[in-house]
Order: sequence, then C-alpha cells, then structure tokens
Amino acid sequence: MRAPACLGLLNEGQAERLAAAGAHAYSHNLNTAEARYSEICTSHTFADRVDTLARAGAAGLSPCSGAIFGMGESDEDVVDVAIALRGLDPDSVPVNFLIPFEGTPLCNRWDLTPQRCIRILALFRFFFPDVEVRLAGGREIHLRSLQPLALHLANSIFLGDYLTSEGQPGVDDHQMITDAGFTVEGAHEQTLPQPRHDLVALRRRGAGTDQPANA
Repeated sequence: MRAPACLGLLNEGQAERLAAAGAHAYSHNLNTAEARYSEICTSHTFADRVDTLARAGAAGLSPCSGAIFGMGESDEDVVDVAIALRGLDPDSVPVNFLIPFEGTPLCNRWDLTPQRCIRILALFRFFFPDVEVRLAGGREIHLRSLQPLALHLANSIFLGDYLTSEGQPGVDDHQMITDAGFTVEGAHEQTLPQPRHDLVALRRRGAGTDQPANA
C-alpha cells in the first residue's frame, strides 16, 4: 500500500522524516491563483504553499497538488493557477469544485455551471497531458448529469465521502464508470488472501470447558 500524507505546511526536515517513515506522496493544493490568494486565505501565503510542495518533492515524496474552483476566480485566474501548478511538476492534480457550506464566508458562491466545470477540466487536461488529473470534491453538485462526460477528461475520481461532506454512493460511481465505457484499473486483481478455513478453529478451552486457557 502506498501511503500519502496531507498535513499542511511543512517546515525544514519534516518532509524527510515523512519519507523515512514510509510516506509515498504529499498532497497540498495551491487552491487558487497567486494574485487573489490573499482574498481567500489570510493565515499563510501562496509562497508558503509552493515552498511546502518544493520541500516534499526534494525529499522524494510524490507531489499531489491541485486547486479549488468556484471561489470567484476569473478565467485568467484559472489559467494562472494551472501555469503555477505545471511549474511545480506534480505527479497528480486534483480538480476540486467549491462546496458552499452554509455559515462559511463563501456560502453564497454558486458561480459554477456544468459547462464551466467541463471547460476547467479540459484546460487542465491540456496543461497536464501526461499527469493524473483527478476529478475531486464537489463534482456531484456542480457537474450533475455531465459527470460521465468529465470521465473523458480526468484519469481518476475521488470515491466516497469528502472531508466534511457526503459524496455519491460508491456503487453509483462504479455504475457511471461502466456505463461510460471505462473500467476501474485493478478492479479484478486479487487484493485479499484466499480464504483459509483450515486456520480457523472454534474455541474449546478456557472458561466453560475442562481445558486450560491458552495463556
């Protein structure tokens, strides 16, 4: 099993410790374009995130970095963050679409249409022809009936629930993938050991029996 880590900003030496502990990849999104980053986040800077990804890559961790769309960004902002990401040479790029939770500063941002989401994915496919583009958070809400079309642009999708919201049931995702003419990589590979019922024995010793406990 390859173990990814998603632990926020990295300080000096932390990426090396993670790699030594067996971590395979480090996930850390740029989120949005540098020019408007301060409008979205005030606790740290765009440069801080770039620095963390550089530390992860230098330590031998596979960099995974993408963005979140639907936060009021312009077309130019979408292109700018794609250019910034390409400069970091990530191995995978998650494309997220904002889920506007009630009570959050962006709760009233419903800027995305299915067509705009498809255009964003197409742009990222163009920028990253040989990198895994991952269809991630918010796809069910914003792509809706165009989700199968998005499969022609992305290499993979996030399956199941997200950090703070429920996703589409996994069985529906598998059916969507099948109906679109795709197959899940490794779906038919053996991942669990074959049953060995000869190794399973009923407990016949200890309390309630005439035999001593196995201790």
